[in-house]
Amino acid sequence: MAIKNVVIFGATGYTGLKTVQAAINEGLTVRAFVRDPEKVPADLRDKVESFKGDVLKLDDVRKAVQGEDAVIVALGTRNDIAPTTMMSEGMKNIVLAMIENGVRPVSVCLSAFLFFQTEMLPKQFIPLTEDHKRMDQVLRNSGLDWIAVYPPHIADQPGTADGAYEVSHEEDKSTKFKGRRVSVYDLGHFLVKSILTPEHYQKICGIASP
Repeated sequence: MAIKNVVIFGATGYTGLKTVQAAINEGLTVRAFVRDPEKVPADLRDKVESFKGDVLKLDDVRKAVQGEDAVIVALGTRNDIAPTTMMSEGMKNIVLAMIENGVRPVSVCLSAFLFFQTEMLPKQFIPLTEDHKRMDQVLRNSGLDWIAVYPPHIADQPGTADGAYEVSHEEDKSTKFKGRRVSVYDLGHFLVKSILTPEHYQKICGIASP
């Protein structure tokens, strides 16, 4: 089935906004799931459907997923690295709503910290990484056409031309750790492209900008 309609969770976040723009550039019809529609930039408001909701409320998520062909998840906590369950509980609702609505492709922004053992991580990032782990487990157990994207440091730098960033699957040990950062524009681009590319389905994807 051709993917034409996509709902993006976390659409007004740092990564989410770039993902929304990438989806528009790809010619997709975008539903932006947001808590506050006023946070959708003025230049995007006539290009997307702003859907007001709370990812922790299953009924909101169900309604947002209805009629969509694919889902992109860019949930985050901005600069708050305190312990949380928001992302993983939201992921549970998203997966359930997708199953109920027969929607299969979903790309999810997680973290390159998931490539490492917990004891190797900076202590301050362990609580947030634990919720990313819970998200990751929900995703892998879903049976959906999932793409788990593990970005390194997400940098506010220009994207590469024609998507010339590096992507590797978990089993490709030679390329997994090549990059220490990824442009937020490249990350948004890949979150969109991956739902259109079955070779990435049910894969853990490392990504880095040159």
